[in-house]
Amino acid sequence: MMYTAYSAAVLVVVLLAQAISAQSIDTNTTITASSFVGVATSNSFPASGTTVNSDLFPPESKIGFPGPTPTGLEAAAAQTAPIYPYNNGPSDSFPLVAPQPWGSGFFSKAFDITKYWGNLSPWFSVASADYGLDEASPLIPSGCNIVQLHLLYRHGARYPTTGAAPQTFATKLLNATKAGGFSVTGELDFLSQWTYKLGAELLTPFGRSQNFQLGVAYRQLYGELLNNFTEAGTIPVFRTESQDRMVKTANNFAAGFFGVPEYLDQVNIEILVETPGVNNSGAPYEACNNSNVASKGSIGTTVATKFAASAFNSTIARLQSQSLMDHCQITGVNFTATDAIAMLQLCSYETHALGYSAFCGLFSEEDFLNYEYYYDLSFYYNNGPGSPVAAAQGKGYLQEFVARFTQSFPDASSALNLTYDNNTTYFPLNQSIYADATHEVVVLDTLTAFNLTALFNGPALNLLGNQHRNSFVASKVVPFATHFTTQVLECPAYNPTRQIRFLVNDAVIPISGSYPGCPVNADGLCSFDNVVSVLQKRIEEIDFNYDCFANYTAEAGVDYNGRAPKS
Repeated sequence: MMYTAYSAAVLVVVLLAQAISAQSIDTNTTITASSFVGVATSNSFPASGTTVNSDLFPPESKIGFPGPTPTGLEAAAAQTAPIYPYNNGPSDSFPLVAPQPWGSGFFSKAFDITKYWGNLSPWFSVASADYGLDEASPLIPSGCNIVQLHLLYRHGARYPTTGAAPQTFATKLLNATKAGGFSVTGELDFLSQWTYKLGAELLTPFGRSQNFQLGVAYRQLYGELLNNFTEAGTIPVFRTESQDRMVKTANNFAAGFFGVPEYLDQVNIEILVETPGVNNSGAPYEACNNSNVASKGSIGTTVATKFAASAFNSTIARLQSQSLMDHCQITGVNFTATDAIAMLQLCSYETHALGYSAFCGLFSEEDFLNYEYYYDLSFYYNNGPGSPVAAAQGKGYLQEFVARFTQSFPDASSALNLTYDNNTTYFPLNQSIYADATHEVVVLDTLTAFNLTALFNGPALNLLGNQHRNSFVASKVVPFATHFTTQVLECPAYNPTRQIRFLVNDAVIPISGSYPGCPVNADGLCSFDNVVSVLQKRIEEIDFNYDCFANYTAEAGVDYNGRAPKS
């Protein structure tokens, strides 16, 4: 036994020595980049002209012989399960491969880089304790029954938006090959054959699965609420926007919730047009002029860029040259802070789209922490309390939620579309389950409009670096497939019995600090009527026309509570 252990130890040492030796050889080998580096590549499936032949391969409805099909009782795990199915295990991002960061040895503690990608992180369960409710659970509190569910959720992982930093970086490398070429060695040798393999805007396969799995989860947790539709002889209306990924998001969620092909005839999916000049609570920036003015709507982008300019200097120096070897890792290309962010984004996007990215291994734990803070700054000042237009943009959903709470149509004082919101066909007021798909910026706008200050507890984010004095973390609040859940409950032991509470990615959010009349409650509960009253006042406070169209001055470093300053 001792001999075997000793032999194994020797073998490990030998293998490590071989690995180090191999790494040294690779480090000293300079490779000239191929002329196609940075070229955008893609595949197209299915082939043009191909289609399903339903005559030769008829569907189930024509084949028949389905066997027994008795249904069971609707699931109600949120009500009946003793333990909540948190999304924080080893399978929360299956089947993606995310390596340990640069500088981590074989025996280093695990550092999950995917939880430091800001809005590009895959969603994971957040602890209620992060916001001060140490004992709260997403499970329905003992003695209460859920009567209504409101869900606002983001699409899953996607390709970069058109013209984003990764594509610009690819173009930079391609231009370098045309201007005399470049060479790489060491950690960057993979760039000698690298091509740009990402599309734009569309959901990735993993992104599709995120929304599907979210649908499955919510059917398991809240399926019993469908009984209300059965009793009323109706089916739900779920909503989304017209962008391709948004339509697919709603379809994937519905497929997970209702099943395939059942979702095709068990839910109405309402698609609202997303284009400039058209009102849409799911895309309010199309109707809010100041959101497209950099000094008002993009304060976060500006401060995040400034932060990155100094945060990645040592990393850029390391990637640009190997000081220990006294030679460059790359010649013919000079890296900038913009390139560092682009490569970090390629780590995120390639992992989501391709399952793995060689870019991830270039960056250290500190780099990923700075990458996260880059997004913290961006979202806090673009769509959070540091933005003068955030509450105005989130007002549409705020009004619609309150309209559903009170069973009355909203007025036209925001970006909501009154053409659809003034009739029960497109805006039903008596559903027990609501599900709206949107973008992460709108989810955060909405949370800001709801005045859920526990998500942003602390002073405004420091512009120079993370001082860990504010509770806001972008990857916890706006990751891919993020979801804002409102539970309306009947609790006989409470007076009044109708209670309500809010959750973000499984974290119960306390509201006692920002909702007058709501006492401290270990489960995050507050009187439904009181919360509705508070939110109605919040609607009156948010001046959509002023915040979105007035000429005012806003600056970074200030907590505006999401509203434009007035002199």
